[in-house]
Amino acid sequence: MPAETIDVIVTSPPYNIGLSYRTYADRREEEDYLDWMMEVAASLRRVMRPDGSFFLNISGSSAQPWLPFELVVRMRELFVLQNHITWVKSISVGEESFGHFKPMNSQRYLHRGHEHLLHFTLDGDVLLDRLNAGVPYQDKSNIARRGHRQDRRCRGDTWFIPYETVRGRSEKFDHPGTFPVALPEQCIRLHGRKKAKVLDPFMGTGTTLLAAQRMGCSGVGIDIDEDYVAIARRRLVEDWLDKTDQ
Repeated sequence: MPAETIDVIVTSPPYNIGLSYRTYADRREEEDYLDWMMEVAASLRRVMRPDGSFFLNISGSSAQPWLPFELVVRMRELFVLQNHITWVKSISVGEESFGHFKPMNSQRYLHRGHEHLLHFTLDGDVLLDRLNAGVPYQDKSNIARRGHRQDRRCRGDTWFIPYETVRGRSEKFDHPGTFPVALPEQCIRLHGRKKAKVLDPFMGTGTTLLAAQRMGCSGVGIDIDEDYVAIARRRLVEDWLDKTDQ
């Protein structure tokens, strides 16, 4: 790919925690995994525009909590960590629960209700469209009292984006690591460039490309699994046809 041509990268690589992919063994030696991810990161840095954003969704497991942090420390060689967003997938507020709580059988660990969404840039000074990815004020008096021009404020660095309810892997296209379309949509909104060129080097079933298409952006997706690529193409075509029928 040509250098400095990508505006936004949104991706979720294998976490190296033993997930069941079709064509990839998600259980490398830790040093091997980290070295491999640094090779990937160097390639991503090359294709990013100087004012580009790289959103990396990653998580460890209860038994392997250090791996994401080890990777982040290494990536200081290539990027600036401009924002660290916590993607909340499930949460309990008082006596009420929201989102999907994956069963946890261990008596040692708490339920894992969040993942990391790391916003990397080349120099740490990329201007963002925080209101484009923002939310309305709960207390409308804040609009005039604080001198705001619109009913919109920054979403902050904690994003509650739950999965849609599914009852089996087939509803996730038989992929073990999908994320909701709303996650890459928010990343693209936050970066704030019209008709951005979006890249997902671990495309899976094409969720990032689907988000890009819906937002009027162009997308490039890469995956080693031909079945997932076929699913991604089908999802994009079906979504496009649904849009043109409306």
